[in-house]
Amino acid sequence: MERFQKFILLPLILTALLTDLGFCSFIIKGPTNATVLAGSEAHFNCTVSLDWLIIIWLSNGIPVLTVIRSQGPVETSDRFTSQNYTNSNAFISELIIHKTQLSDSGKIECSIQQPGESGFAFLSVQVNGSLFITNSTLTVKENKTIDIVCEALGWAPAPNITWMTNDSFIDKSRYVTQHSQGSNDLHNALSILTLTPTDTEILTCLADIEALPHPQNASVTVMFVNPATENEYSEDSGSTRVIVLAVVLSVLGIILLIIIIVVVVRCCCLKKEESIYQTEIRKAAVEKKKDADLEDRQQHGSENQAYIPEELWNVAKIPRVTSLAPMSSKFTVSYADLYTSSVPKGNTDQRKLLMCSGNE
Repeated sequence: MERFQKFILLPLILTALLTDLGFCSFIIKGPTNATVLAGSEAHFNCTVSLDWLIIIWLSNGIPVLTVIRSQGPVETSDRFTSQNYTNSNAFISELIIHKTQLSDSGKIECSIQQPGESGFAFLSVQVNGSLFITNSTLTVKENKTIDIVCEALGWAPAPNITWMTNDSFIDKSRYVTQHSQGSNDLHNALSILTLTPTDTEILTCLADIEALPHPQNASVTVMFVNPATENEYSEDSGSTRVIVLAVVLSVLGIILLIIIIVVVVRCCCLKKEESIYQTEIRKAAVEKKKDADLEDRQQHGSENQAYIPEELWNVAKIPRVTSLAPMSSKFTVSYADLYTSSVPKGNTDQRKLLMCSGNE
């Protein structure tokens, strides 16, 4: 608020002083209209006589920058700056508006605080929105009519929509464009082109505003297919599918065969390894048993089956005593046993004779 009061009071004071002193500067050439895209810079020039003392720039009636001859420009915002140029006949003050916004659109005025001496121009800030066609490729059969929709969103002002086919403009009677108000003072447009293609062609939708150096565009390719071509295409597609299928099946068969061979070889290797392993285990068991038997023989010596211990040999020489029969009321001893016990064991013929005599 204080800055605004300074801008208002300063021109009034200077006007009174300059009027009393009799100064009479004038504007040689005022600013000219400008149209820019939002976010870019806008430039305005004001050419005045060499006896100028003060120049005030206003945007929509609000002072935004002041240039004083004795001290130069007085800038109160980073968005509004100035450049000065002097030649032999005049002084030029340039106003630069940075990062332009839609709200900057309107009247731009250059004042030197002299009655009737001011120049003004108009600034138009425009917004470049988006443009698109839903389908990038369309296939159309013979004698079929189609509608192609082009949509423009977020423009300011509303864009001018036109259509082209193969670099030639299409008559406006073949399409209809509707405009609508969007949010934030932006505009939308919807254009519908109706046509019956007779050949494959490229259709282009163009949206244009004054600030754009070239119109924005979106394209779609319309593929025209007649029945004969479609049948040929179907046959070619069928043949291609058969060839592709045969190749795929062949490759799959080769891969399957390789897998089977690998599996069989692997199984044979596993069986061979298992057989070798079992043979080695058996060999190890046999060797272990042999080692155990050898160790046992070394500890106990070899057994002699014909060996008779001395104790048993002496017993054989002792006269044999017949075991007692079970207890009975009568004690009997066979006659043969009596003779047997008294006869040496080694004389076999004599023993047989005695036994025969006893039997008799």
